[in-house]
Amino acid sequence: MRYTLFLLASAALALAVPQGNSKRASSFVWFGASESCAEFGNQNIPGVLGTDYTWPDTSAIQTLRNAGMNIFRVPFLMERLVPNTLTSTPNEIYLQGLKSTVEFITSTGAYAIVDPHNYGRYYGNIITSTSDFAAFWTTVATEFASNDKVIFDTNNEFNTEDQTVVLNLNQAAINAIRAAGATSQYIFVEGNSWSGAWTWTSVNSNLVNLTDPQNKIVYEMHQYLDSDGSGTSDTCVSTTIGQERVQSATEWLQSNGKLGFLGEFAGGANSVCQSAVTGMLSYMQENSDVWLGASWWAAGPWWSTYIFSMEPPSGTAYTYYLNLLSAYFPSNSGSSGGSTTTSTTTTRSTSSSTTTATTTTKSTTKSTTSTGSTATATVSHWAQCGGVGWTGATACASPYTCQVQNAYYSQCL
Repeated sequence: MRYTLFLLASAALALAVPQGNSKRASSFVWFGASESCAEFGNQNIPGVLGTDYTWPDTSAIQTLRNAGMNIFRVPFLMERLVPNTLTSTPNEIYLQGLKSTVEFITSTGAYAIVDPHNYGRYYGNIITSTSDFAAFWTTVATEFASNDKVIFDTNNEFNTEDQTVVLNLNQAAINAIRAAGATSQYIFVEGNSWSGAWTWTSVNSNLVNLTDPQNKIVYEMHQYLDSDGSGTSDTCVSTTIGQERVQSATEWLQSNGKLGFLGEFAGGANSVCQSAVTGMLSYMQENSDVWLGASWWAAGPWWSTYIFSMEPPSGTAYTYYLNLLSAYFPSNSGSSGGSTTTSTTTTRSTSSSTTTATTTTKSTTKSTTSTGSTATATVSHWAQCGGVGWTGATACASPYTCQVQNAYYSQCL
């Protein structure tokens, strides 16, 4: 889907790569949410702002910032930013929307993850050209090279692709970002099989071979807790499934001297998922020598009745989970509550090592699902009206029509 890391100020406390099982007293460095909606309407390219897609609500971001979140992932579409070819010049209007969102986030002292939300594809075709991918990243990195609170996410959820291609594309992105003069920022690299933590060691072990002259690579993994790990259900497998699904990835990070960030996760508003989510985060916090934080999926102004919506003031997850999650916010001593916290200032670096490349395996795709009303009702503007697993209303209130966004999500637009 649609989940953040950074070089912080020069006055930061510099930490070497942790070895063994040592723990950092300050716990997570970052905790936040994905700010979605600019990647909506991928069936309509370039699409119309306010009809097919929209940018995040800065007042909602500020509310989450005030609660203590200090990192926000900003998904966008590559096709809207650089139309026609990956080597094209950017669309200035869409670029300005992205820059305005990022600049607002970083002006608050938080970090912004720039996330091309494309699943390793461009106009639906798997990206294989490292030179084209590098050209795209040169364009993006040049725009943000002077902002050290920006983090570059190489691409959202590569899947069903040749594993060597995924390795090479990630390396091409790293090389291009650094060559563009963006040398102070962290780079989040994602893996194959939807970047799942639970399949990481069997699919993405060759990514250990990635190199960065600045030693600021962080491995971004995603993890959902429903039966197929797709994030399409608010039912979690068990109260312990969260820890179980990130354990092998944790051991991989530790044994290879790498750092990780859980870029997407969520759980339903029920006691089983609550235990699974907090159990996973507590385990990660206990292993914060390698886990630098996490980002909830998702916030955004058009999520409406989405089962995992973190959008203030009434999103399902916002009302159910915010106080629970606040115990894991940076600088929080562990008590619940929504008080403002200051961002942690820390510099981390990563080491490199080698391992044997593995072959990719296919995982169930992850997308969006929400809980609807009865099928005889009508759905309001921007609400969900269809998709795989959808059991709610499918008719939109006039004058809106139900438009397919992807196989799992249709929306009244």
